[in-house]
Amino acid sequence: MVRAGEDPIPTGRAPGGTGPAGFRERFLQGEPVGTGVRTPILDSWRRCRTLGLSPDQSDLPFREDYEPDGRIVRAAAPVLDRLEATFAGSAMNISLADASGTVLLRRFGQASLARALPAIQSVPGFVFAEKVAGTNGIGLALAERQPVRVYGAEHFAERSQGSACRALPVRDPLSGRIEGVLCFGYPRSAEDPALDSVIHKAAETIERRLLAQSSARERALLRAYLDSEAEAAAGFRHRTGVRELAVEMSPRDRAILMEQAAELIACAQRACLDVPLSDGRRVTLVSRPMTSASGVEGFAIEAVVPGPAPREGPAPREGPAPRESRTFPRQVHEPLALPAELAVATSLPFSGAVPDVAPGRLPVNPPSERPPGTDHGPVAVGVERVTAGDGTAGEQSDSRPPARGLVMVGEPHVGTYALAARRRLELLSEAGVRIGTTLDVRRTARELAESAVPHLADFVTIDLPEAVLRGEESADPGSDLRRTVVHGIHDDCPFHPAGKRIDYGPTMPQSRCLTSGQAVLEPDLKDAAGWFGQDPEHSAQLLSHVNSLIAVPLVARGVVLGVAGFYRAQDSPPFGDDDRSLAQELATRAALSIDNARRYTRERTMVLALQRSLLPQGVPDQDAVEVAHRYLPAESDVGGDWYDVIPLSGTRIGLFVGDVVGHGMLSAATMGRLRTAARSFAELDFPPDEVLTHLDKLVGRLDREDPAAVDAGIVGATCLYAIYDPTTQRCTMARAGHPPPALVRPDGTVWFPDLPAGPPLGLGGLPFEAIEFELPENSQVVLYTDGLIEDRHRDVDVVLDELSAALTGAGGTPDETCEAVLDTVAPAHPCDDIALLVARTHALDPRRIATWDLPADPARVSEVRARATRQLADWGLDEASFAAELVLSELVTNAIRHGAGPIRVRLLHDRTLICEVSDTSNTAPHLRQAAGTDEGGRGLFLVAQLAQSWGTRYTPDGKVIWAECGLDGP
Repeated sequence: MVRAGEDPIPTGRAPGGTGPAGFRERFLQGEPVGTGVRTPILDSWRRCRTLGLSPDQSDLPFREDYEPDGRIVRAAAPVLDRLEATFAGSAMNISLADASGTVLLRRFGQASLARALPAIQSVPGFVFAEKVAGTNGIGLALAERQPVRVYGAEHFAERSQGSACRALPVRDPLSGRIEGVLCFGYPRSAEDPALDSVIHKAAETIERRLLAQSSARERALLRAYLDSEAEAAAGFRHRTGVRELAVEMSPRDRAILMEQAAELIACAQRACLDVPLSDGRRVTLVSRPMTSASGVEGFAIEAVVPGPAPREGPAPREGPAPRESRTFPRQVHEPLALPAELAVATSLPFSGAVPDVAPGRLPVNPPSERPPGTDHGPVAVGVERVTAGDGTAGEQSDSRPPARGLVMVGEPHVGTYALAARRRLELLSEAGVRIGTTLDVRRTARELAESAVPHLADFVTIDLPEAVLRGEESADPGSDLRRTVVHGIHDDCPFHPAGKRIDYGPTMPQSRCLTSGQAVLEPDLKDAAGWFGQDPEHSAQLLSHVNSLIAVPLVARGVVLGVAGFYRAQDSPPFGDDDRSLAQELATRAALSIDNARRYTRERTMVLALQRSLLPQGVPDQDAVEVAHRYLPAESDVGGDWYDVIPLSGTRIGLFVGDVVGHGMLSAATMGRLRTAARSFAELDFPPDEVLTHLDKLVGRLDREDPAAVDAGIVGATCLYAIYDPTTQRCTMARAGHPPPALVRPDGTVWFPDLPAGPPLGLGGLPFEAIEFELPENSQVVLYTDGLIEDRHRDVDVVLDELSAALTGAGGTPDETCEAVLDTVAPAHPCDDIALLVARTHALDPRRIATWDLPADPARVSEVRARATRQLADWGLDEASFAAELVLSELVTNAIRHGAGPIRVRLLHDRTLICEVSDTSNTAPHLRQAAGTDEGGRGLFLVAQLAQSWGTRYTPDGKVIWAECGLDGP
């Protein structure tokens, strides 16, 4: 089979698998495919594979939000009706899709073809874009933006292997946009080269009908240009369409070219402009006046385009035949027939025109009324045909002479108005991107000022109530305003500085705008009513710098957030009504971002207050360690980081640090529950690994029981728990997925203990492992959360090295260590909470410890009382001896009767007198209320009455029963 303008293409699998089906099979199996497949088809296959499409996929998405009566449908429906009549009785199906690949219209040569299709494909709305349907005519035409043919095995999907199709993009002649795709589908056996001409004529008719929907003035200018081109055709040796040039241009070059052409239209005079392109070429734009037969005056902008610049790299790939050429129509009518010779205008998007104003400033007061009949902006038309002076197709080569082509046709007056509107939209669009990048009220207000200067105003002031700055609503916005932002083209304008309280009188424009809720325009401040009444001296100083003002209230969701003042400098033109509308729109959009920031500030303040209330409010009185701590909330949100210092029995101290997964109120509340449970488990004198086991079960239960966790995500946390004993100078630690601690020896060396990581809390079923090591007096234990070391801009290993360097040689107080760590290691803008706990260890003086070992003999109880009395006398605690004797007597008797020897008695002289009796039994004593007839059972009751507190803790060798007594006696 031979197609028009192309090399022969095999129609099936050739010997050795070299036909389209063979190449497709090799491609699907991942084998390399040579030059036997056309470049657009191979590129499409590769895109389909990248998207993960399956050749066996049969379902296509369906859209219900398509426009059933849009411009393209109105223009194409009569053409498709005529095509349906032309192909009646054949196996042809004709489809029209929009620019997204959604099929809008379908016609069939045989009604049975529609019944053979899946139900969803027989009605408008299903999508045939390449990204969902694979290689096909509609999708490939949109991807290539040119006429395409897809034959048999060139289709990606199995369902289309027996079909062939031709597709052609349909463009709006005045905007240059692809409005849709016209596609012919037919069996492979029905291939006919004449279909190429038919589909082109049909597409041109649709494009011409689109052109007919434009205004009469636009068509008049276009016809005038075409008529002048016909008269001067002999003078042009080579022509090209700028859209053809745009294929080789970057989007930035294309935008620059169109903008410069629009400027020439707005100049309204003959001119010439040289526009450099990024690839080194230069395009010369030439403007010339023109008048239509009906008297419409405008300018045409033509481009003088040099030959293509030499390209580096490999030679161009072999691809499909050159695109079909088309010329402008001689008549702009609306015929329904398919003429034998048809041409249609094509175009580039209109980008407006630039009026003669100062750089960076929007046009001032563009015309508010258009000339009669100008219901559209300037016409933008481009040519897509390469013709020689005799009208024949020219040969393109690197040595061809410079070409000329139409870029734009338009009216300067309408162009100025349209450009002003476009520039305003650009400002609003840019402001939408720049304003609200953070949830900080002050920063958002400054972004509003920066967006307006210098494009709209020379100076901007923004005043917000103090309540809004705190995240609250202001009861009287006009009475507690504070200058929040002052921004302008220079800093010497005498505005009140930021932070100053601002009072506006009732006649001031700012007060009037707050009262009315609308922007107030004062074109000339010298004539503004009430301008001098509030502060004549300051107002006079301002008038030496500014001449015009727009005061706009900042209102969002019915809440008045403040007032913005837009000022023009003395040498700038005054504001107009259009500027007031723009300022109002800009302020309204910015007010929503400010209100979002205000609400976030309020919520963050509430969450932060909740979290701080759930954290320790102070450090308990104890002598085991000297403690300092810091908590830094994240800039964006509050998390669930926490720490705790828990006094334990036997002068020991427990150190906790943890981090709950997530941010916000739920994480803060979960942190509070977890910290309370951790303190309870610790005060039961469980070892670190058992405490983590209990916390792990608790987190798992919270995850199962909390309905909010289903939507908020799995509740999880990390934790590290350390117990330091000053009597032995040993430390026991265990962690659950938490960063390891840093330990600083007394000589200043830093080391990170090899502490088993353990799983994070909430996973369940996995054990935790604790290690014990010696920690000499004056060592520092540094516990922290991951917000200190984990940052997407820094490597964790590098940060740990920085932490080690900051701690090396640290000989100051824990407070100084905290400051050094935060100054050198913490990120400048933390994205996660940081909890830091530093503890310097102390040792209990051995002279304050008394220990005796004795057998399990009741006769030894009196000996223990005597030794205790002598020891307390040596310590100067005679007043506490009576209570201590009774407590020790009961505890030793209990151990002898119910425990197992050997028995050890220990007295600790700390802030209290601690009496400990240990044995090798695991039997736990229980306090009970003895009956009046019971002979025993009152020993522990007596201990509880004499001691401040008492309890039991378990050791690997048994248990310890302890009691704390006051140093001044009971």
